[in-house]
Amino acid sequence: MLNFLPAPLKGVLVLLLIVLNTVIFLPFLLLFAIIKLILPVMLIRKGCTIVINGIAWYWIGFNNTLMRIFHRVEWDVRGAQTLSKDHWYFVTCNHQSWADITAIQYVLNSKIPLLKFFLKKELIWVPLLGIAWWALDFPFMHRHTKAQLAKRPELKGKDIEATKAACEKFRYTPVTIFNFMEGTRFTPEKHQRQNSPYNNLLKPKAGGTAFVFGAMGEMIHTMLDVTIVYPGGTPGIWDYMCGRVKKIIVDIRTREVPAQFLGMDYEGDREKRVEFQRWVSGIWAEKDALIDQLKKEG
Repeated sequence: MLNFLPAPLKGVLVLLLIVLNTVIFLPFLLLFAIIKLILPVMLIRKGCTIVINGIAWYWIGFNNTLMRIFHRVEWDVRGAQTLSKDHWYFVTCNHQSWADITAIQYVLNSKIPLLKFFLKKELIWVPLLGIAWWALDFPFMHRHTKAQLAKRPELKGKDIEATKAACEKFRYTPVTIFNFMEGTRFTPEKHQRQNSPYNNLLKPKAGGTAFVFGAMGEMIHTMLDVTIVYPGGTPGIWDYMCGRVKKIIVDIRTREVPAQFLGMDYEGDREKRVEFQRWVSGIWAEKDALIDQLKKEG
């Protein structure tokens, strides 16, 4: 609708409206977060959670509407037809730009449960955002380093137990856990430094994903393997807000996680760890070939 505006003006207007959207919605989210915190009544907490998730859904939906108003992007989305908001998912994606997150939210926001991230437990103390993440039921990880486990062997397995307890609320409420397996954005420099065996990807870090399946294997057994390709070249988030992205291909592959990886002890079972890494590497090899194919199509 407003695609005719100059790109920098569109970027400024979109950014200002996103900030305004945040300023409007954040106080309501924090209000229900505080109610949820100070009134430990299960019925009240469940009600607050529903309202808070709704606020986050509307916040993302408004941002997506801005993209439709200001930009003219050709979306080529594949594999989203069978998705459901009543199912539990783990989502991973190749990572090229911060625009990846906005693209994923645009495609998946109304099709699956709200995206949530595993966070380090220290992040709960971040002003405002910490309580917002807590209110949104983002799982806070309790991870112990190898050095800590060497000094205190009794801590072994405690991180998984603590995270399972934190995720207990998801047993009856569908949820989507999101994680970039590469751990960082792809750049030619990082690719060369890693000596990655893939043409278009960095090496996957299997540990974080294994931690999710170890802690939440009873609930999450379906992976959405998302691949994003920008035929016009990888954009920055500012390029995305300015409307310089003309086409985005999003391919979604639904994969059932092998039963042996659900609830596994990734750190303690070397054989299972090697098997899981081999499984992830196979997925990454398929994704790498798919990216080459999608680039040609695009």
